[in-house]
This record gives sequence, C-alpha cells and structure tokens, in this order.
Amino acid sequence: MDSVFDELYQKYHHDVFQFLFYMVRNKEHAEDLVQEVYIRVYKSYRRFEGKSSEKTWLFSIARNVAIDFFRKQKGWKERLLEKFDWSTEQLKDGSSIPEEITVQKEEIRWVYNCLEFCTMDQRSVIILRYIQDLSIAETAQALGWTESKVKTTQHRSLKVLKKHMEMSYEKEGAAGEKVRVER
Repeated sequence: MDSVFDELYQKYHHDVFQFLFYMVRNKEHAEDLVQEVYIRVYKSYRRFEGKSSEKTWLFSIARNVAIDFFRKQKGWKERLLEKFDWSTEQLKDGSSIPEEITVQKEEIRWVYNCLEFCTMDQRSVIILRYIQDLSIAETAQALGWTESKVKTTQHRSLKVLKKHMEMSYEKEGAAGEKVRVER
C-alpha cells in the first residue's frame, strides 16, 4: 500500500493542490486540505473499486474535502467571493518573455476574478474541465454526476463567465470588442 500511496501522491499531489487552491483561494488552507485528501485516500484505498481512474477518484475526494471545509467555515459564501492571492501564482512555462507573462497573468486574473460569480458546482466544473483538463466523462465521475449534468453545468458556467467578462471588459473602456469564451 505504501508504494501505491507514494505513487499516487507523486503523480497527482500538484493537481490536487491546484484544484483545492482554486476552490479555497488560500495557499495554507489548500496545503492543509491536500493532507486531508491523502489521509482519506490512505484510509479508503482498499475500498477503491477501480470503476473510475485514480485521478478522478482523487478529485472526487478533493471536492468533498473542499465542501466539508466550506461547511466548517463561518460565512463560507463570503469566503468564496474573496479576492485571489496572485503573489503565490507559479508559471508553468518558464520560457515566456516578460511581456507574454504579464499578458498571461492579466488574462488569468481576469478570468479568475469572473469565476467568483459562478456557483461552487459551476466553478468545480470549470476547474476540472479547463484547468485540470479532465474529459466530460472524467469530470462526471469525479463529481458523481451524469455527463449530461456536467455538460449543462459547463454551458451555464461559461455563459456566466462570458457575461461577467464582457461587463468587466466594458468597465475598462474597451466596449467595442466582444469577449469569446471557448474550449
């Protein structure tokens, strides 16, 4: 079990951390929640039936850990709307030039700020589908939903994102251009 656990940790701990960080928007809380995820994995791995991939199983556990975290928090809805701490962002591609990095950071910040207008379910779908690159089937398994529900939630969340991105864009004085949100 220890070697399987170590392998799961090595393969997926960064993805699980990233998912939880996007959900809770706090590095320290995300680190604590990652530990909680792997405690649950360690305790329940023998019951893992293999009906889904290990990655989707981990994201399912991570989502439940995040939900439990928000339930324990006083005023969890307000915490969902807090601003993102961009001082902790790490870039994956170190070969970009500074101007590209600045543009990428601004675009990511813009999209991420608009995510606060999504429900927790919508945010979960966006993070799993577009940040973690899970398929619709994998996202459905991770969330315990049907594929149809994932597609519907994805569609609605993209509409919410587009609406708020356009509103944000108009506030910045560039109302002449339309915002495109696509996969």
